[in-house]
Amino acid sequence: MRICICGGGNLGHVVAGFLAAHADAEVSLLTRHPERWQQQLSISTPEGATLQGRLSRISSNPQEVVRQADIVLLCLPGFSIREELQLISPYLSPQTAVGSIVCSTGFFFEAFKILPPQTPLFGFQRVPFISRINEYGRSANLLGYKPSLHIAIEQTDRKEALCATMQQLFRVPVLLLKSYYEVSLTNSNPLLHPARLYTLWSHWHEGIVYPEESLFYEQWTDEASALLIQMDEEFQQLLCALPVTKGSIPTILDYYESTDAPSLTRKLRSIQAFKGIKAPMKKAAGGYVPDFGSRYFTEDFPYGLQIIQHQAREHHVATPVIDRVLSWGLPQVAKFAPDAT
Repeated sequence: MRICICGGGNLGHVVAGFLAAHADAEVSLLTRHPERWQQQLSISTPEGATLQGRLSRISSNPQEVVRQADIVLLCLPGFSIREELQLISPYLSPQTAVGSIVCSTGFFFEAFKILPPQTPLFGFQRVPFISRINEYGRSANLLGYKPSLHIAIEQTDRKEALCATMQQLFRVPVLLLKSYYEVSLTNSNPLLHPARLYTLWSHWHEGIVYPEESLFYEQWTDEASALLIQMDEEFQQLLCALPVTKGSIPTILDYYESTDAPSLTRKLRSIQAFKGIKAPMKKAAGGYVPDFGSRYFTEDFPYGLQIIQHQAREHHVATPVIDRVLSWGLPQVAKFAPDAT
């Protein structure tokens, strides 16, 4: 089996290294910076082990790594999805399955428009790994696993076979979902991150400088939990208006085994894989300020939460809390990171 990974970020490193180390497959990489990569990738695991995976080919030319691939897997931010699909489309064979490790940033919506209608499409509901680069192009840290994965598959009558392949590759149970909506819309990062960011900095303005960086999860607040629960309630109303299986996307409280805002706060603060993750901030004179150019903003507002809002408006579902958070976050992205929109 020949697999092409597109993207060299945190997830691209870990997914490429994990598959190259474990799977009976040739793993290639499509990246804008092939010169910064070595073929041997080292991936550390939570158990203290180190996986060694060797990439068969690394290139910025899709013709070299996509044309012969059986599976193409995008590990890319939302703002790169459209461009990448346009880049690889001419080199896909009709049998090549194209998927995305993150689908809540518009993958299926863009793939339906750009790729041939016979192209098998797949995508995950949640990312399989919590990932962080250690040394770019050489090593990364796999900080946490998901015990099972949920996947949506479209445009093929071989869904069960492709689902079984993903289970073999990622070495955990993979469950097939009913609809691509069930992976395209999520209450994970597109709600989780904006809720926290809004409660951190909705009153920030230029001139305010903080003495230290905030921890994103370990200093999570009940205010952020309450806002997240409200946003999720609106999200669940949207799901009721869509052709999705009831319960396929659990509520925030159910997913985190919580009952109210304080218990959700305690849960998020306690998750080991979240330890040490800092809020997106950058140095400034006298301290730190919010980094509105970070992926927390450029990904989760225009390519996460706004997709949810768009679907809600199409299906006449009111989302006043989501609207309020978006009306704050989108202008920050437009002002401080205009290229991301």
